[in-house]
Order: sequence, then structure tokens, then C-alpha cells
Amino acid sequence: MKRRDFLKQSVFASGMTLVPSFLKGMEFLSPDQLSGYKNVIIIQLSGGNDGLNSIIPIHNDIYHRLRPSIAKKEGQTIKITGDLAFNNKLKAIASLYDLGEVTILNNVGYPNPNRSHFRSTDIWQTASNANEYLSTGWIGRFLDSNCQYPYQAIEVDNSLSLAMKGTIRNGIAVSDPNQLYKTTREPFFKNLVANTEKEMLNEDNQGYLYKTMLETYSSASYIHETSKIYKTNTEYPQNPFARNLKTIADFIVSGLKTRVFYSSLGGFDSHVNQLNSQDRLLKIYSESVGALVKDLKKNNRFKDTLILTFSEFGRRVKQNGSRGTDHGAANNVIAISGSLKKAGVYNELPNLSDLDNNGDIKYTIDFRSVYASILNNWLEVNDQNVLNSSFKTLGFI
Repeated sequence: MKRRDFLKQSVFASGMTLVPSFLKGMEFLSPDQLSGYKNVIIIQLSGGNDGLNSIIPIHNDIYHRLRPSIAKKEGQTIKITGDLAFNNKLKAIASLYDLGEVTILNNVGYPNPNRSHFRSTDIWQTASNANEYLSTGWIGRFLDSNCQYPYQAIEVDNSLSLAMKGTIRNGIAVSDPNQLYKTTREPFFKNLVANTEKEMLNEDNQGYLYKTMLETYSSASYIHETSKIYKTNTEYPQNPFARNLKTIADFIVSGLKTRVFYSSLGGFDSHVNQLNSQDRLLKIYSESVGALVKDLKKNNRFKDTLILTFSEFGRRVKQNGSRGTDHGAANNVIAISGSLKKAGVYNELPNLSDLDNNGDIKYTIDFRSVYASILNNWLEVNDQNVLNSSFKTLGFI
């Protein structure tokens, strides 16, 4: 069945009667509109991934001296350059690198780094200064200033991160489009939507609540029906993170008008016996992203998709007494796309002979410059309106 015929025959064509007119008019992207409609997938490696054991300065004597029992040996790596190598569990990422579809940004961080998981995650998700506390996320502010509908930013998860929360509009958290749709069709929710008066939308706090519920109701219908259009037959690994990426691929190829997707893989807080735990997680990450890219390529959507991977901080350069690493500061960020302007190693490697007072890598790229580049160069919006300040844009996209 053709996409347009499918939608005409579905309940989506008539099931919006309960929704106020300001929420109507949602539509999918037709095949001729898909090309050139750029989106970005943000992946957070939660817990603080050890960048030095992911993208490895393999011939650096300081690296091996400070990590006598957890440093990767050359046989446990995949060559990038003469001085740099991938962890061998990142095989799929290394293959993409060889195709010119990966950019490695080194030493990404911010001034006066915070080493608390919660606080540093907040800083990364809100794009704040270290001493600044914001209640909105950078993606939420992108929604506020540039988007009509909450589904234009989707987090594939059961809860919504601070990154996705704006002042007037939040993104949508959905792990299962069918379940989201069923939940919003429960009698209480449905009756509340049906009986919402226009006056209720004008009251400050109550109005915000009602509007959020109405937007969730209509977005659930739109996501549910549009996501039926495409179901991938690409084989993904059997793990929850891969399932999340498969859901994102379904959304993108179905023509969902979403600009930003967000997902995460946790477990990277490797204080004890790091090698096995990190290797296991990097394998999950790499194989899952590899399947996602294969899916997008097969459907001609890879050139219009940017995949960005970050962690809230890196790890201490020197290993601890438990064959692990403690919380650090600057880290590497990985960008993957079929439309990179500068693939390869973007900037200088970490300077392990010039660490900060805590023994951590110093930042040379502000993470908000990465966001500014995505907003300005990829999504083609005013980055200063979203980030509340001016940051240098980078030339990798």
C-alpha cells in the first residue's frame, strides 16, 4: 500500500476531531520531501565513558605508564593513524571511519568542569555554564524557537531528559509508539481532552498542563499512525539500545517530521574492573549504531542524518587501585554522517603531559561549539537564540 493511501484509510484521517484547531495540520513527509530533510540523533553514553580507552593514543608512553593494567595493547585495537587507534570493540565505527563517515573531536568539555554525574549531565543537556542553573534544555529551546509541534524532538525512552524540556514546549518521550497511543486513549485521558475548553488553555499553570496533554494526545496519534508506514527488515542486535535505534530508523524512514532524536546507553561509570564492562558496552554501542547506519543507507536517509555521541565527562587519565578509572573532565565526541565536511580526526590529540590539577585532560573545544555547529550548519537555525550566547562553529558539518 502506498504511503498516502495508507494514511487516507487510517484512523489518523478522522481521529483528530477532539483536538483543537491549533494542533491540527500535522502531516508526514512524502517520499519526494524526504531528501534534504535533515535530522540529528543524539546518543549519550551515560556514566562517563572512558574516551582514552575508546579512541586510544596507542603509542603514548604516558598512557601506558599511568594505566599499567587497563591500557589497551596494540593487538586490542584497530588502527586510525600512526598514533591513534579504536578500541577493537568499535569495529563497526572503525569501518564507517574508513569510509569517511566519522569525525572524531578530541578534548571536548567546558571551563571549570564538574565531576558529578548529575550536575555535569545537566550542564551538557542545558548548555549552561558550570556555575549556571537552567530549567530548560538546549533541544527544548530549539523547539520553543523553531518548531510547531512537540514531536519534532523525540526521546526514545520512558522518560524525558532535561535536554528536551523547553519553556513553552517539551519534546515527546516514547519507547513504544503503540503503547503511547494506547495510554493517551485511556478513558480518563481521552475524556479530559474531549472536554477541554478554550478558556482552560489561557490560564497560566493549568493552561500549560492542558496544552501539554492536548499536544501529547495529538502527537501520540501522529507518531502511532506515521510509524506504521515503515518497519525495517534490517537485522539489529538483540538489546534494548539497539531496539531504540531501530525505532528511530522506523521514524526517520516513515517520514516523521522530527528534527532531533535522543537516546542513551548507560553503565559507563567504570570505577572497578573497567576493561570487561567497558568493552561489553562499546560492543553494544558500535554494533547497534552500525545496524542503524546500514538501515539509513538502505533507505537513502544517511546523507541527511547526523549521529552525535557524547558522554557527560571523560575519566581520570591515571587508573585507580581497583583496575578502573575515576571521574574526569574533557572527552572525545564522535560525529557520524554521510555528509561530513571534515571526516577523520578533527583536532589535536589529548596532551597527556599537560593535565589539569586533578590529573584530567584539559578541554580545547567547548561542547557548546558542537551544539552551535549542529544548530547553525545542520539544522540551519539561529544557534545564539537557542544557546543564549555566541559560540564558535566548527567545520566538521
